[in-house]
Amino acid sequence: MVNDDLEQRRATHLRGYAIEQALHRLETEHPNFVPEPIVAAICAYEEEGNIAGVLEKMPTSVNGDPYTTLVVVDGGDDRTAAIARSFPGVIVIEFPVNLGHGVALQVAYRYCVRHQVKAVVTLDADGQNDPAEISQILAPLLADQADFVLGSRVLGVDQTSDMIRKSGVRVFSTIMNRMTGANLTDTSTGYRALRVTMLADVVDRLTQQQYQTSELLITSLKRGWRVSEVPTVWHPRVSGETKKGTTWIYGFRYARVVFGTWWRER
Repeated sequence: MVNDDLEQRRATHLRGYAIEQALHRLETEHPNFVPEPIVAAICAYEEEGNIAGVLEKMPTSVNGDPYTTLVVVDGGDDRTAAIARSFPGVIVIEFPVNLGHGVALQVAYRYCVRHQVKAVVTLDADGQNDPAEISQILAPLLADQADFVLGSRVLGVDQTSDMIRKSGVRVFSTIMNRMTGANLTDTSTGYRALRVTMLADVVDRLTQQQYQTSELLITSLKRGWRVSEVPTVWHPRVSGETKKGTTWIYGFRYARVVFGTWWRER
């Protein structure tokens, strides 16, 4: 037990040090930078074949207003960070080592909370989400009809071919609706709009280093924040392979997070 506690403390300190180094580099590259009230956050791990295509499609404005594109590069050995930095106006937080998708998201959330941003939209770096839909995803939040908006591939169009994962989306949505009393169709989507005051309330409760989507959603619902959905088109990954593991491994790990979070927040 003592050794386990020591290893956990060591891992926590090393993770904190890596994040500190990444934020220090950001400040060096963009001293005193202040993001716009809306931030589009893209977390990427070894997506050099996809990130340029995503950034090229980012809209010039959101409902006529400027916004900040933030790319959190979760370590890796490829050119993802260099490609992201080559796009004018893109802000990059680059971890020196891989810390996990959940950690990358938490750093993005805390960055937005610290800078008192109004809203953040998260989208994937693999080309499955269409950046042209950012205004659509944000609309219920900006109209004060929701605090958390999910881009639903069930209400919209899912162009991917993995039927097991499509079934899993519906199964996990049913389970999470039973747990929380919600009525949602796609609880595992990463295309989301989030009110930053909501993030300020829940971010310290997030612990998952990888599968954080369900943890964030269940925690937000249990704490009384308003969640809604809008239809979206889900495209096949442009290149490369998913980092989530095989379908069955992903399903098992996702289920463990769902039930663990529900037990913690019940």
